[in-house]
Amino acid sequence: MTARAIIPPWHARLALSYAAHDGRSVLARREQYGPLAVQKPLYPEGDSVCHTVLLHPPGGIAGGDQIDIALTLEAGSHALITTPGAAKWYRSLGATATQQVKCSVAANAVLEYLPQESILFDGCRGSSALEVQLDEGATFVGWDISVMGRPASGEDYLNGVFQQRSEILLNGQSILFETARLAGGEAFLHSPAGYRGFRVTGTLLAAGKKVSADTLTACRALALQAGALAGITQMPGVLVARYLGNEVEAARAYFANIWTLLRPDMRGLNAQPPRIWST
Repeated sequence: MTARAIIPPWHARLALSYAAHDGRSVLARREQYGPLAVQKPLYPEGDSVCHTVLLHPPGGIAGGDQIDIALTLEAGSHALITTPGAAKWYRSLGATATQQVKCSVAANAVLEYLPQESILFDGCRGSSALEVQLDEGATFVGWDISVMGRPASGEDYLNGVFQQRSEILLNGQSILFETARLAGGEAFLHSPAGYRGFRVTGTLLAAGKKVSADTLTACRALALQAGALAGITQMPGVLVARYLGNEVEAARAYFANIWTLLRPDMRGLNAQPPRIWST
């Protein structure tokens, strides 16, 4: 019997810095290590907003992999960052894969961090963390969508652990801190007090500017796919939207609709979906 080769884990790091020059937001600095990259900056909305697509050529995250992303926005800059497809967290033989995203947003800058979903394979072991540091006058909108198992392939999420942590700080003071643990096969995934048997869960965060009452009402009035559940809470300094359902396309559409309503209110700009979402 031929022994299987052991593939060492990936360690990838990407640091991006954006700056504003004469009304144009530019990718001013890029540092890359390992299998993380970005396409060239895109400007479908004109010079003021820099769209960036994060690329992870391996296509999936395996046990022991480590991904570190640092995003820095200088005063007055505006970046929209997304991914070309789902992040796949593969089954692990025991080691935990990690992803850490650290964001620093200066005064009057805007960061929209809108990645596509994470697919949690049965038996994965992963940890994902998001930290956002905002200066006074900065704005952040971001979301996270997780799919437990692979319904199209008939794979349930019966084993493994995926942990999530999110923190938003304003002027160094934490205004939101939360953690979640998705453990395959645990009763909490089916409990009425937990995930109620839904396969898709998501959270949208919008911070830095209070959303108007009219916009909040419009967001809460958005239609949901039959059977899905959602809720929106306006807390001091941050709006939080939650989603539970069984179709990832419906989750993406729901959050995109919220973003479409929030953007004119929070930044005075109409929503311009990244072109990569249509490919």
